[in-house]
Amino acid sequence: MTEAILLVGGKGTRLRPLTVHTPKPMVPAAGVPFLTHQLARARAAGVEHVVLATSYLAEVFEPHFGDGSELGLHLEYVTEGEPLGTGGAIRNVASRLHSAPDDPVLVFNGDILTGLDIRALIDTHTSFGADVSLHLTRVTDPRAFGLVPTDADGRVTAFLEKPQTPEEIVTDQINAGAYVFTRSVIDTIPTGRPVSVERETFPGLLADGAHLQGMVDSTYWLDLGTPQAFVRGSADLVLGRAPSPALPGRRGERLVLAGAEVASDAKLTGGTSVGAGAVVGAGARVHGSTLLDGSVVGPGSVVRDSLVGTGARIGARTVLDGAVIGDGAVVGEDNELRGGIRVWCDARLAPGSVRFSSDR
Repeated sequence: MTEAILLVGGKGTRLRPLTVHTPKPMVPAAGVPFLTHQLARARAAGVEHVVLATSYLAEVFEPHFGDGSELGLHLEYVTEGEPLGTGGAIRNVASRLHSAPDDPVLVFNGDILTGLDIRALIDTHTSFGADVSLHLTRVTDPRAFGLVPTDADGRVTAFLEKPQTPEEIVTDQINAGAYVFTRSVIDTIPTGRPVSVERETFPGLLADGAHLQGMVDSTYWLDLGTPQAFVRGSADLVLGRAPSPALPGRRGERLVLAGAEVASDAKLTGGTSVGAGAVVGAGARVHGSTLLDGSVVGPGSVVRDSLVGTGARIGARTVLDGAVIGDGAVVGEDNELRGGIRVWCDARLAPGSVRFSSDR
């Protein structure tokens, strides 16, 4: 039996206001909480037991997923009193694992959308007899990431912090946030204090001569840390660019959940998802966007690459382009919101109060 630890304790501060009421992994992507896609992919790879390391809004997870039986999983929940970092969180849940000391344990982050071949990562780990194996992906601009160079056999040779100069970019391989630990290695992580697996555990193991194996898998990979990335990830799930067995409908230009009302002449494209009870008015055009449950988009509005929160209302003829509208907010008619603007939960914008163009 393969076990997994899922790190879902982060506050999701970069995603606010999406995460004011909802922990990041529970924000809906393509019609279901993002975490559902991850759990379904783990199950499809043969994982049966998952321990969720929770912290921020920890009370939300168990009422939704219960014991995991609906997904064919056995789920357990461990809540950190104080945030312990990635390594500390892994160590904090170790007592819930059933694996023998030499067994592989999968560890993944609750904010990465990926097409990783999970089984191949586990097989790589066991065939190389590694202490830890890391999913690596290649990116065109690695400056925002920690670099992980490997030798000809894929063995990790260094962990390099975000490069500051062109000379420091020695590889395009980055840590993609999914790991396989040999069970006994988890017990070497210190207890009772915050530990970063990326900055402390991995470099420390490498310095001690441990075998860290990299597996490059450059299928779909997206860090959902920003609202724009989250919206894109949801659209890619709907379009079928990112794989998931948990999509609550067919792949295509749109995903409309039961109970939503979409006017016959409204146009939904680009992987748009419309939540339960949401309303899209006459002549509205919605592209590549996420409309959460109970939200309303008024007649003649244009919504592009945006997220409209639960119960939020968008007035007639309003334009949203790269906007995030918090839960319960009301944006009056004839507004124009662009360029990454965030409207906070329950805020009120009067009609025609924000414009980028003339009102004529």
